[in-house]
Amino acid sequence: MDDPLTVAVRVKPGTARARVGGRFDGPYGPALVIAVHAPAVDGRATEAARRALAGALGVRPAVVSLRAGAASRDKLFLVERPAPGSAGALRRLRDGAAA
Repeated sequence: MDDPLTVAVRVKPGTARARVGGRFDGPYGPALVIAVHAPAVDGRATEAARRALAGALGVRPAVVSLRAGAASRDKLFLVERPAPGSAGALRRLRDGAAA
């Protein structure tokens, strides 16, 4: 089992098409871009991003938690029990796809 993984994320709420991929250089360093349908109201975009991140990394949403950025588009998520190879998958998603 891998060590916990901290993931910097840039959330784009209210998009027509949900997707995970791309890079944004934000306050936490290179961040994975996650576009979600949910609006940035009452934490809905954050929850949608948390679930999208879990799906992209192949883990259950319960092991992904928000660590910083509840009221910001720039967030830090902690993946408690990442699947083997999650760090590599994260790099491919962040660096291999356009936002």
